[in-house]
Amino acid sequence: METLLNVKNLSIGINRFGKLLSSVEDISFEIYGGEILGLVGESGSGKSLTALSIPGLLDDNKEVTGGSIIFDQRNLLSLSEGEMQKIRGKEISMIFQEPFSSLNPLMRVGDQIAETLELHGEKNRAALKCRLGELMERLKLPEPEKLAKAYPHQLSGGMCQRVMIALAVICRPRLLIADEPTTALDHNTQDEIISLLKEINRDFGTSVLFISHDLSLVKKLCSRVLVMYSGRLLEEGESGELFSNPAHEYTRSLLASIPQGGKRGKALFTIPGRIPSLEEGRPSGCPFHPRCAKSSPKCMEEFPEEIIISSKHRTRCLCASVPRIEDSMREELYE
Repeated sequence: METLLNVKNLSIGINRFGKLLSSVEDISFEIYGGEILGLVGESGSGKSLTALSIPGLLDDNKEVTGGSIIFDQRNLLSLSEGEMQKIRGKEISMIFQEPFSSLNPLMRVGDQIAETLELHGEKNRAALKCRLGELMERLKLPEPEKLAKAYPHQLSGGMCQRVMIALAVICRPRLLIADEPTTALDHNTQDEIISLLKEINRDFGTSVLFISHDLSLVKKLCSRVLVMYSGRLLEEGESGELFSNPAHEYTRSLLASIPQGGKRGKALFTIPGRIPSLEEGRPSGCPFHPRCAKSSPKCMEEFPEEIIISSKHRTRCLCASVPRIEDSMREELYE
């Protein structure tokens, strides 16, 4: 499978009162052409910062402090703002978790969707209208002509999110980043958004980075999953294997927290403690060790080396009951 995006040794800092605090540290992952990759973890894990760093949308008080982001053989971190503007919306698009705050309240939704095409070179008004109508119909947006003339405040949260998706895919980007796109939506609407993302991936061949703290949604949508905690990647694997055979204690804890129909009436499992704040700083060693029931003194000493579970599953956990594999064998596994 061809690699579309290669994030290597990425670190991100946040400036607080003149001090640069580490939020994301030394993470590496790939997104392949045509795949849907999930990025999961609790709030505060660094998921959104990682997502925003890809199209260069970090706030002024946040900055990439190390690593590279290679998209289609170009290091996005080395491009000028003008060069990035040519990529955003056309090759890389993003869906945000708050559609109401992301849409312009003073513009009709049809104009907002078409504006992306116009910014990337389409000036013919008839062609813009035709492309807009085709997309809205393809995405099964109800009454497309009436919807195009509406303002965001006249729409429900679920419909606004569909409009955001239409805006993000109007140029048929190669990579779509969906940052918690189903937050605050009801269950049925969540399922509709998931189905819509699947259709975009299938029909347009668009790769999707789906960011969520809801593992049940990730399981429905993603072929591969990354697990993030306190700015570090702790586990990576194919969805089926990771959900059936989680290797890191944090992943096991997240899965144990999912409500189960057979446990009705019983207390839900909760992970003790919380993710440390930026001011508190990331603990040494495995960042999850203060909350882990199986942690040992060794877990506090250094961040664990990568452990290979299978050719498509790896983790960084001293509790994983899998022997370490020599570098030569690791190379053979990933050829």
